[in-house]
Amino acid sequence: MELKSIKNKIPDELYKILEQEITKLRPAQEKSIKKGLLEGKSLLVCTPTASGKTLIAELAALKSIMEKKGKAIYIVPLKALASEKFRDFKRRYGKTAKIALSIGEIDSSDPYLAEYDLIIATAEKMDSLLRHNAPWLSGVKTIIVDEIHLLNDHERGPTLEILLTILKQLLKNAQIIGLSATIGNAEELAEWLDADLVVDDWRPVKLHKGIYLDGKIEFY
Repeated sequence: MELKSIKNKIPDELYKILEQEITKLRPAQEKSIKKGLLEGKSLLVCTPTASGKTLIAELAALKSIMEKKGKAIYIVPLKALASEKFRDFKRRYGKTAKIALSIGEIDSSDPYLAEYDLIIATAEKMDSLLRHNAPWLSGVKTIIVDEIHLLNDHERGPTLEILLTILKQLLKNAQIIGLSATIGNAEELAEWLDADLVVDDWRPVKLHKGIYLDGKIEFY
């Protein structure tokens, strides 16, 4: 699918930014669009690393922001990943959206975030913001959860599950985009999220499997 095929479905400003770096959409991105990504449908995207999951999230978030429908929150498991996403999004969208990184003091409602459009935070920080009843949360239209398979993690899983449960109740009309390279129970999780499932095995570099023994690799 060519990027220009969705030109009339996204804001002009967003299209102009994307066309500087992208001409064709990857398979997972095409599938997501066909399943209603640009119409506000919630999706669980399960595709390999580097297959284009982040752009799927960006399309949902920036379309909502630029069309003045509401804020977007991008939830990640690690501070380092949050900082990386912040730098990437700031570089690409910093002139058109107010982007904030919230990974610091847990015991704070961070009222200044009311002035921002796209907020990147760890699950623990977002959980704290909920507990502090941050008033700006009611203005969130798009919820993105990166590495959503960590719901099964014995350490981070409970916090993420409670966080998503509360967000689903608080923001009943929000679009949820879950991203993961590997989910064992994808259909079950999609049903819990009330989301359509997007699965694809395309990757930019072919993956070869083999067995290493005595200095040799036998591929199969």
